[in-house]
Amino acid sequence: MAGASRGIGLAIARAIAQAGARTVLAARSEDALGQEAAALRAAGCDAQALPLDVTDSASIAAAAAAEPYDILVNVSGTNLRKRFEDYTPAEYERIMRTNLDGMVEVTREVGRRMKERVERGEAKGAKIIQIGSITSVLGLPYLSVYGMTKSALWGLTRALAAEWAPYNIQVNCIGPGFIETDLTREAWRPEKMRAWLRGAQSNPRMGTPEDIAPLAVFLSGAGSDYITGQLIMVFNDTATTETWPLEPAS
Repeated sequence: MAGASRGIGLAIARAIAQAGARTVLAARSEDALGQEAAALRAAGCDAQALPLDVTDSASIAAAAAAEPYDILVNVSGTNLRKRFEDYTPAEYERIMRTNLDGMVEVTREVGRRMKERVERGEAKGAKIIQIGSITSVLGLPYLSVYGMTKSALWGLTRALAAEWAPYNIQVNCIGPGFIETDLTREAWRPEKMRAWLRGAQSNPRMGTPEDIAPLAVFLSGAGSDYITGQLIMVFNDTATTETWPLEPAS
């Protein structure tokens, strides 16, 4: 579970562990991960913490080699809301490295080992779940670079679903809608944003990480064996573009 220290990643890690899977919580926040893994073990789950920095290739390689994984969930992500023309090269590279390049590298290193285990007869297949975004399909202002990364993860999902199908590896993508997390809380704090949301979707409430977790559990299990190459959205309404009252910091 790459990016399991908070928000959607932590909610998914908890749900998968509670469903009975041996769960590895991986992220940079080792102390927080250790506490969460200990809490899951105290509740009767099989869980452990693993340090992982998705911006560091050596860290990714070490984490990929640490366990014989049957399920990979990629959640790590960051964001910066700005006008497209105002992103600096450093900001662009940071978002790309965390949200896309790191996820690609984790998928490649873990996926390679999944394939090898199937070829050796040590596993019958595997599951890979990418966490995309509403921006995988919906254009929103001031999220151009973030949207690029999440759209690319959806493209990677489609390609790998076809390429790794002979190994019985299902690859799917979850697209969370408007979910309140540490990454989004400040953007949704203004009342004008809450008012917009109430009028923009059929269910007026903001989503939570716990709204995403059950789908990840399902996609991790045998019930999803005939589902691959899919982007499954977890939000109320669908469009291709939208406007909202959020303004970036000047």
